[in-house]
Amino acid sequence: MSQDKQPAASIGGQAVIEGVMMRGKRHWALAVRRPDGEISVHAEPLNPLSDRHLFLRWPLLRGVIALWESTALGIRTLAMSANESMGEEERDVSKREMALSLVIGIVVAVALFVVLPLLVAGSVKDRFPNSSTFVLAEGVLRIFILVIYILAVSRIKQLRRVFEYHGAEHKTIHALESGLELDPEEIIRFSPLHPRCGTSFLLIVMVLAIIIFSLVGVPGLFWLIVSRLIGIPLIVGLSYEVIKYAGKHKDSAVMKVVMYPGLLLQRLTTREPDISQIEVAVKALEGVAALEPVELDRTGEGDVEVMA
Repeated sequence: MSQDKQPAASIGGQAVIEGVMMRGKRHWALAVRRPDGEISVHAEPLNPLSDRHLFLRWPLLRGVIALWESTALGIRTLAMSANESMGEEERDVSKREMALSLVIGIVVAVALFVVLPLLVAGSVKDRFPNSSTFVLAEGVLRIFILVIYILAVSRIKQLRRVFEYHGAEHKTIHALESGLELDPEEIIRFSPLHPRCGTSFLLIVMVLAIIIFSLVGVPGLFWLIVSRLIGIPLIVGLSYEVIKYAGKHKDSAVMKVVMYPGLLLQRLTTREPDISQIEVAVKALEGVAALEPVELDRTGEGDVEVMA
């Protein structure tokens, strides 16, 4: 990619099993390293709900829709990458298995990040002077559980590989946004951290949850859980707008301060990739570029990625 035709900031992505998925405005592409060393590339058009229903582009609502669509695409590409990265003798990952994994994942997430913090904080809520300190304690505990969870899964060898591809994805997008040739030898010098990362998004969700839920007070445990589940879409929408704004104002001193904790957390979900992993990320990006124009707009309008 030459300097006179610079790249778009409208690219998001996700690390998958032995590969990377890149998503543009109208297409997505998945690149996976097969057991024989070859890189398979699969690309398809997107069909966003917001194209069919313009009201879904409204602020706050667009964040919920974007996260839903990104999660659905992320699950699909995870299954595809699992199959591509297996040998011929391995059994395919079925849609039923992926659906079951999704249901289990949702249940575990609600238990860990909604119910458990409430139970722990609720067990000593009489010691808190007011509802705000209770919500603060609950929120800090939720963030602590997130960090422990990431540290635990990072010890799994296969997930460490995914974290390396996560770094490759970020480095490649940095190179794209800088208008450089997509040369793995050049890309590797970029940072593996990026402000539009799903890790940063998740941390913003948890911080905003402390602020929003402090307005609810401290009802009984059942209503506390209900309020958290009902409030999640609002908080997701707000967090999405923060991330979008940060993408447009990456050089702002204020946004650098706001995004700094998220970048620190990304150090747990990214690892330094090798050249072969960056080659895979480049193939995914080229798969998108082959289907739609890759012009620089520097709006930071790329999608928030789904954390692998």
